[in-house]
Amino acid sequence: MLRNLASALFLTERDAEFDDNAPKVKGRVTTTLPKAKEVRPLVEKCITIAKRTLEAQRKADDLEPSAERGTTEWKSWRESAQYREWNAAVAPVVTARRRALKLLGDKNAVRILFEEVAPRYEDRPGGYTRIVKLAKPRLGDAGAQAIIEFVGKNDRVTKKSEAPSFDDDEPATATSAEQDVEVDEESTTTEEASADADAEASAGDEEESKE
Repeated sequence: MLRNLASALFLTERDAEFDDNAPKVKGRVTTTLPKAKEVRPLVEKCITIAKRTLEAQRKADDLEPSAERGTTEWKSWRESAQYREWNAAVAPVVTARRRALKLLGDKNAVRILFEEVAPRYEDRPGGYTRIVKLAKPRLGDAGAQAIIEFVGKNDRVTKKSEAPSFDDDEPATATSAEQDVEVDEESTTTEEASADADAEASAGDEEESKE
């Protein structure tokens, strides 16, 4: 069961443009949370095995001839010392592929592992997958669901919201105008108060003079 789940995760990276059962998101599989936790060590172990053969694979590619298989040039290369060097360089790769095939049980998954997934994490020391628990339980048995996916493929990008930009001239002008109106209102109120006080004072003086 875990072997099939691990193979399915690698097979999501295949070119499935015209497949009837194409994966919705490459590098991601939805399963139950316990299964995701159990299959994660197997997936990362396979990636580590494939990563260790990248240097040997590059050396073997440099020694491999450009002639087509079965031609006279290719047959002469098979009898040369360069072929023995190529054979010694490619031997660890073949051993690792056989080991991965034993773990995964699918040749296409092994091919994708060695050709596409492993080179992607050559400079990463570990932690090639992540598990994200889903809030919605599985329909039927209400089991806890989760997704297991390759890191760096579907990473969430956090973006900071930009502060809104305001026109500095218009608010300043409006504020100054409002301040002028408030000053005018205050001065008018002060003038009216002083006029009322003068009127009351003059009225009091007239009453005193009459007395």
